[in-house]
Amino acid sequence: MKCVEIYTDGACKGNPGPGGWGALLISAGREKEMFGGESMTTNNRMELTAVIEALRALNQPCDVVLHLDSEYVRKGITEWLAGWKARGWRTASKQPVKNLDLWQSLDQVVNQSGHRIVWRWVKGHSGDPGNERADQLANCGADSVMSSM
Repeated sequence: MKCVEIYTDGACKGNPGPGGWGALLISAGREKEMFGGESMTTNNRMELTAVIEALRALNQPCDVVLHLDSEYVRKGITEWLAGWKARGWRTASKQPVKNLDLWQSLDQVVNQSGHRIVWRWVKGHSGDPGNERADQLANCGADSVMSSM
């Protein structure tokens, strides 16, 4: 399978407020940059959207190393998701899972894509070039939404 490194990030100008997501995909020395945004959203929604959109952009099953600075997304997909599903999309405290639509989309793309994914947390704003670029792209997404308001 093709190997792909993905860096994702989300940004929000106010939380909630206008926000953006960004993704940098690197494979075989080639890079693809993606970004988008929403006029009223949260940082967590943009973090999730960045991962979903990056994985959807891959047109064949790949070995993926996904770098993200969101513990919410990393722990959600690697630790919490199975329990949420077993409890009918409820948290351990029996509350509805927040951002359910995006968690279900992420679950679907992960389970139906054929990708083998390694989830790597990276400290945000710590000088990691891929993470810094994903952050810039997320801010481009937020800025594009704000300029059209």
